[in-house]
Amino acid sequence: MEIKGTIKKIGNTKTFGDNGFQKRELVVETVGNYPETLLIEFVQDKTAILDNYNVGNNVVVGINLRGREWTNPEGEIKYFNSIQGWRITNDAELVKTPPMEMPRPDDQSNDLPF
Repeated sequence: MEIKGTIKKIGNTKTFGDNGFQKRELVVETVGNYPETLLIEFVQDKTAILDNYNVGNNVVVGINLRGREWTNPEGEIKYFNSIQGWRITNDAELVKTPPMEMPRPDDQSNDLPF
Protein backbone atom coordinates (compact mmCIF):
# COMPACT_ATOMS: atom_id res chain seq x y z
CA MET A 1 0.00 0.00 0.00
CA GLU A 2 1.02 3.60 -0.39
CA ILE A 3 0.27 6.82 1.44
CA LYS A 4 0.66 10.12 -0.38
CA GLY A 5 1.03 13.32 1.61
CA THR A 6 3.19 16.00 3.20
CA ILE A 7 5.70 15.36 5.98
CA LYS A 8 4.65 17.12 9.21
CA LYS A 9 7.26 15.64 11.55
CA ILE A 10 10.32 13.37 11.48
CA GLY A 11 11.36 11.91 14.81
CA ASN A 12 14.82 10.92 15.98
CA THR A 13 15.93 7.30 15.87
CA LYS A 14 15.34 5.55 19.20
CA THR A 15 17.14 2.38 20.27
CA PHE A 16 15.49 -0.11 22.66
CA GLY A 17 16.81 -2.96 24.77
CA ASP A 18 20.04 -4.93 24.62
CA ASN A 19 19.29 -6.24 21.13
CA GLY A 20 19.59 -2.75 19.60
CA PHE A 21 16.06 -2.59 18.13
CA GLN A 22 15.67 0.79 16.37
CA LYS A 23 12.53 2.76 15.57
CA ARG A 24 11.88 6.16 13.99
CA GLU A 25 8.52 7.86 13.57
CA LEU A 26 7.27 9.90 10.62
CA VAL A 27 4.06 11.95 10.63
CA VAL A 28 2.41 12.49 7.24
CA GLU A 29 -0.70 14.51 6.43
CA THR A 30 -2.55 12.90 3.55
CA VAL A 31 -4.08 14.74 0.60
CA GLY A 32 -7.71 14.69 -0.48
CA ASN A 33 -11.11 15.87 0.66
CA TYR A 34 -10.63 14.40 4.13
CA PRO A 35 -6.92 14.69 5.05
CA GLU A 36 -5.64 12.41 7.80
CA THR A 37 -2.59 12.84 10.00
CA LEU A 38 -0.87 9.45 10.19
CA LEU A 39 2.00 8.18 12.31
CA ILE A 40 4.22 5.80 10.35
CA GLU A 41 6.97 3.76 12.02
CA PHE A 42 10.24 2.87 10.32
CA VAL A 43 12.28 0.14 12.04
CA GLN A 44 15.82 -1.23 12.01
CA ASP A 45 17.77 -0.38 8.82
CA LYS A 46 14.76 1.49 7.35
CA THR A 47 15.22 4.33 9.89
CA ALA A 48 18.13 5.74 7.87
CA ILE A 49 16.07 6.33 4.72
CA LEU A 50 14.35 9.24 6.46
CA ASP A 51 17.67 11.14 6.66
CA ASN A 52 17.16 12.50 3.14
CA TYR A 53 13.75 14.08 3.85
CA ASN A 54 12.53 17.22 5.59
CA VAL A 55 9.32 18.60 7.05
CA GLY A 56 7.19 19.98 4.21
CA ASN A 57 8.34 17.46 1.57
CA ASN A 58 5.56 15.92 -0.51
CA VAL A 59 6.14 12.17 -0.42
CA VAL A 60 4.76 8.76 -1.26
CA VAL A 61 5.35 6.22 1.51
CA GLY A 62 5.21 2.46 0.95
CA ILE A 63 3.56 0.90 4.02
CA ASN A 64 2.47 -2.35 5.59
CA LEU A 65 -0.36 -2.54 8.12
CA ARG A 66 0.58 -4.54 11.20
CA GLY A 67 -1.73 -5.87 13.90
CA ARG A 68 -1.41 -8.02 16.97
CA GLU A 69 -3.37 -9.48 19.82
CA TRP A 70 -2.31 -9.08 23.46
CA THR A 71 -3.77 -10.45 26.68
CA ASN A 72 -3.39 -8.11 29.66
CA PRO A 73 -2.73 -9.38 33.22
CA GLU A 74 -6.48 -9.41 33.93
CA GLY A 75 -7.01 -11.81 31.00
CA GLU A 76 -8.67 -9.23 28.75
CA ILE A 77 -7.72 -9.47 25.07
CA LYS A 78 -6.65 -6.22 23.38
CA TYR A 79 -5.82 -5.53 19.73
CA PHE A 80 -3.22 -3.10 18.41
CA ASN A 81 -2.55 -1.79 14.91
CA SER A 82 0.45 0.05 13.50
CA ILE A 83 1.54 1.44 10.15
CA GLN A 84 5.07 0.40 9.23
CA GLY A 85 6.94 2.19 6.46
CA TRP A 86 9.44 0.44 4.21
CA ARG A 87 9.98 2.92 1.36
CA ILE A 88 9.67 6.66 0.79
CA THR A 89 10.07 8.76 -2.34
CA ASN A 90 9.57 12.41 -3.21
CA ASP A 91 6.27 12.93 -4.99
CA ALA A 92 8.16 14.51 -7.91
CA GLU A 93 10.23 11.31 -8.27
CA LEU A 94 7.23 9.22 -9.23
CA VAL A 95 7.83 7.91 -12.69
CA LYS A 96 4.85 8.22 -14.96
CA THR A 97 4.59 5.89 -17.92
CA PRO A 98 4.79 7.97 -21.08
CA PRO A 99 1.82 7.57 -23.39
CA MET A 100 2.31 5.12 -26.21
CA GLU A 101 3.14 6.95 -29.40
CA MET A 102 0.75 6.19 -32.21
CA PRO A 103 1.99 6.33 -35.82
CA ARG A 104 0.76 9.29 -37.82
CA PRO A 105 -1.44 8.49 -40.85
CA ASP A 106 1.11 10.07 -43.21
CA ASP A 107 3.95 7.90 -41.82
CA GLN A 108 4.71 5.31 -44.51
CA SER A 109 7.49 3.52 -42.60
CA ASN A 110 5.04 1.13 -40.92
CA ASP A 111 3.28 0.07 -44.13
CA LEU A 112 3.42 -3.56 -45.11
CA PRO A 113 5.24 -4.25 -48.40
CA PHE A 114 2.22 -5.86 -50.06
